[in-house]
Amino acid sequence: MRQLDRQVNSQLYERLALSRNKAALLEKAAERAPDDTITPEEAIKDPFVLEFLDIRDEYSESDLEEALIRRLADFLLELGDDFAFVGRQRRLRIDDTWFRVDLLFFHRRLKCLVVDLKVGRFSYADADQMHLYLNYAPEHWMKPGENPPVGLILCAGKGSAEARYALDNLPNKILAAEYQTVLPDERLIAEELERSRKALDARRSDAD
Repeated sequence: MRQLDRQVNSQLYERLALSRNKAALLEKAAERAPDDTITPEEAIKDPFVLEFLDIRDEYSESDLEEALIRRLADFLLELGDDFAFVGRQRRLRIDDTWFRVDLLFFHRRLKCLVVDLKVGRFSYADADQMHLYLNYAPEHWMKPGENPPVGLILCAGKGSAEARYALDNLPNKILAAEYQTVLPDERLIAEELERSRKALDARRSDAD
């Protein structure tokens, strides 16, 4: 009940309206059978709203990670109920260089999800780094029967064109999702709801 109360107070319904592919997700959900597989795009929301962290001013990447660990239960709720926490600061050595994956989660239907936090805007260099992690993970981290890992780059902002050119047609599945540390503006929510309603009405009209 406490978790449900937080989702109501944080305007979960309105925030879902901000998803860039909400109409496509709703259309797909209406057609999907219970035993159908789920895609990473359907499983991962964009944007994430992390208002429960209470960080609104200047903060570092380590500050963000520490706050997420302290409020891990709320973060898992925001991610979705198929996510399970595996570990933080997972070290890997390639040649003579050490790397660290900030947060590692397991998705019960997608199988493996690597989460890499970024305080600033998304950059094509982030995709290169995640690609390295995902090439390493099957050999060293995957368990028998699991699917290839999926990379999720949480970023404070992203350019749609840069993200598309950096992430499309890669051999590994990598997604970039924005996070917000405050709730969206009420006017913006209303505009997005109205835009989404019109888009859904148009789809229904085309189907008829």
